[in-house]
Amino acid sequence: MSLRAIIADDEIHLAEHLKSELNQLWPELEVLALARTGREAARLIETLQPDLAFLDIQMPGLTGLEVAQGIEGKTRVVFVTAYDEYAVEAFEHAALDYLLKPLKSERLARTLERVRVGLAQEAAAVTEPQLDARLAGALRQLLASGERPAAGSAPAARLRYVRSGQGELMHQIPVEEVLYFHADDKYTVVQTSEAEHLIRTPITELSEQLDPEQFWQIHRSTIINLRHLAGTRRDEVSRLFVRIKGQARELPVSRAYVHLFKAM
Repeated sequence: MSLRAIIADDEIHLAEHLKSELNQLWPELEVLALARTGREAARLIETLQPDLAFLDIQMPGLTGLEVAQGIEGKTRVVFVTAYDEYAVEAFEHAALDYLLKPLKSERLARTLERVRVGLAQEAAAVTEPQLDARLAGALRQLLASGERPAAGSAPAARLRYVRSGQGELMHQIPVEEVLYFHADDKYTVVQTSEAEHLIRTPITELSEQLDPEQFWQIHRSTIINLRHLAGTRRDEVSRLFVRIKGQARELPVSRAYVHLFKAM
């Protein structure tokens, strides 16, 4: 099976080293390009639709995790990083595996074998491969050390209104009337059934203030109001889109959030 890949690392000599190792261990894998920033990696993935992306986690512009979160096609991810604390979040983003720097040929060889198995299983619609014992143990340890809310602690106050306006003209919009929020350059678009408003509050901050039972983040740039969800659709390459009541525009769902819709 002929497969294609990209490598993203802001330290280009490390990207070149990984490419060289891949050429030796998996000569059938075609490395299409090297990226030095997260944004460049995201553009390459969108344009080239490679089968695999080897992503450094710490990169300028966008982190490897943010790049992975925004993937909407078939591309699967292997994270490469010097920071072990990212292991849990990496697998939450559906990585096929996780490599620590400095790279070791033996560990890379095991990863490539796991990647081959994982891709073959996915092609046959089989569930994702299990982690090896060492990685699973590391994840359990990291999860066990994670902070949890104290018992009986009160939930954070939920956002009830968003305010938008310029100059003296201000709009106070009840959040239940919002169809969806969508990041647009320096602003966040607040879409209601009647109008489109702009606010400066970023999506990441909104996601912490909104009721998670009513508002779902479906993409790094989009949060939808489930009360206005009309349905979902998959295209010919299995990308998932949501339809909002009264709106012609369909909103893409990143692979990191597809699991939210499995029960629907």
